[in-house]
Amino acid sequence: MSSRVTRAVARLTAALGLTVAALAATVGPAGAAPQAMGQCTTSSGVVLAVDFSRWGGPVYRSCGTTPTTGYELLNQGGWATTGTGHDGPAFICRIGYSGHQGGKQYPTPQQDDCVLTPPASAYWSYWHANPGQDTWEYSQLGAMLYKPKPGSVDLWIFGGTNIEGTEGKPTVTPDQLRAHNTRPAGAPAPKDTRTAAPLPPDVNTGPRPENPPPADRTPPTAAPPAQGAAPPVPSAPASPSAQPAESASPSPSSSVSPPASPSPSTGTGAVAAQAPGPQVVEAAPAADAEHDTGSYLPAVATGALVLLIGAAAVFAAKRRRRTE
Repeated sequence: MSSRVTRAVARLTAALGLTVAALAATVGPAGAAPQAMGQCTTSSGVVLAVDFSRWGGPVYRSCGTTPTTGYELLNQGGWATTGTGHDGPAFICRIGYSGHQGGKQYPTPQQDDCVLTPPASAYWSYWHANPGQDTWEYSQLGAMLYKPKPGSVDLWIFGGTNIEGTEGKPTVTPDQLRAHNTRPAGAPAPKDTRTAAPLPPDVNTGPRPENPPPADRTPPTAAPPAQGAAPPVPSAPASPSAQPAESASPSPSSSVSPPASPSPSTGTGAVAAQAPGPQVVEAAPAADAEHDTGSYLPAVATGALVLLIGAAAVFAAKRRRRTE
């Protein structure tokens, strides 16, 4: 009787250990290989961009390998995230980069304790742009489930965005962030292998043509005039009106006019000043920042609940056998 109970408890403990290990594996950072920005191309790698302008910072962009997930991109090469106590690490509550402010994650704990799900007015929203696409698409999947396509762009912005993605859209365009090179930086250009194959030695191509004689470049001499003929009359110089149109001097009316002066009503010159946009900075692969995978409370609570239910079942079965 006691041995059966012991074996049952041992099996329950082993199953609980496997469950906790599996849950811990899902919250640990996965290893996507970070690359220098020049290694991303129009058809390989994926560009990760994070907008810190809410706190006066730039828009950082970096390059990661594919296939991968959005969560892996945000937890490699110096990037790190923090989840919430309510939803776990899958819900991105904070983002930090070790090359910016010493890896400080935003929003700070004073701005959001990341215990409950942030409101729609202040959270990190997730956007995608597929290769060749210059419009943003609001992500319908979480970072752990979405797998960006090679040559695409992932963007995270903080602020007010509704769940449909119709409000609070990014201020930068995908074209400002994506890679435009067709091959990785430093890669040699492809060689042209279309060379003519040599003919076999036994192929008869006909007699070899003789070399033509060199051309006589001496100008021909004029024949002497016949005896008693009148000397040639030199032709009169052509009149200015007969000169070709290309040699005619430009008229004053065809000269280039000076640039127009600024309009007093607008106060701007011929080239309008563009509105200042967010600064885009390349985030080279850096040392991993201090990583906080979020709260393990959901996993611990699940494991404790399974253990309590199992222990109660074993105790009830043991007590029932004693009373029989």
